[in-house]
Amino acid sequence: MSTTYTHASEHAAHGSHGSLRSHLVGYALSVVLTLVSFGAVMGKLLPPSAALAIIVALCVAQLIVQLVFFLHLGPRKGQRGNSAIFACTVFLIAIVVSGSLWVMHNATLNMMPMQSIPAAR
Repeated sequence: MSTTYTHASEHAAHGSHGSLRSHLVGYALSVVLTLVSFGAVMGKLLPPSAALAIIVALCVAQLIVQLVFFLHLGPRKGQRGNSAIFACTVFLIAIVVSGSLWVMHNATLNMMPMQSIPAAR
């Protein structure tokens, strides 16, 4: 007896890829977060440091919304492997980016010529 492998059988085995309602909720949250970010920048109601902190927080929230509602990553049994792979990828990217910034910072400090000291009069 041979079995045929199709995308439909795989889809049935792994469950749903989200409902219309969950996609609409994710879309609405994404639009709201984008508008709040835009308003924080264009409104100029906050000092730059506070605006930057708010933008970063909204960016992280947007990332979480995208991962949960559109990529369907989460703690569900079928998604644990994908979530673990994603977490490892984020960790490796953080290592590469922070290491690169550290190397560039140290190269800038060690390779730039010192400023000449003006002669005393």
